[in-house]
Amino acid sequence: MSNRLDPTGALWKKVVAFHGHECGGLTIGYQAALYAAELLGTHIHAEPGHHHHDEEIVCIAENDSCSVDAVQVLLGCSIGQGNLLFHLRGKQAYTFYNRQNGKGVRLLLRRKAQPMTREESFAYYQNHDCTELFDAMEPRLPLPERAQLFGSFVCESCGELTGEHWLRLRDGKKLCLDCWEPYRRFDV
Repeated sequence: MSNRLDPTGALWKKVVAFHGHECGGLTIGYQAALYAAELLGTHIHAEPGHHHHDEEIVCIAENDSCSVDAVQVLLGCSIGQGNLLFHLRGKQAYTFYNRQNGKGVRLLLRRKAQPMTREESFAYYQNHDCTELFDAMEPRLPLPERAQLFGSFVCESCGELTGEHWLRLRDGKKLCLDCWEPYRRFDV
């Protein structure tokens, strides 16, 4: 597998079509997904004839930028499947796990040596090998448990159906998080 993005290739075009436009952030996510696939010993999701099993590859993104769209397309991670999670810290960092072989890695985007315009940054990310863009390190965050299915109950205040793991009890009533008021006596 090549570690270099092919801006004319089918995979890049598929990622751009999903996201809606080309940009530096999308390129960062594309490069991170390529590198993660290599380090985790897996394949890119968009390759013909290859499909990941549910939750095989897990991504914990430390940002909610354009980059995450590339990870979704290339590695098959999604919120709905439970294998795309957010640990929002505003960093271009991603922790990836392969549940099948137990491998994990945190990829942190390296700082550029000098300030660049948006166009220069885009070209920089497009023309560098993913191994040149990221520091690969041991994960800081543990592998999350697999997604679970929970029952739902009606909030006894607003009447809306709410997943049981999001409910709180107050005076014996089941309340959704919008209706529940936390106890703040010790927040002084």
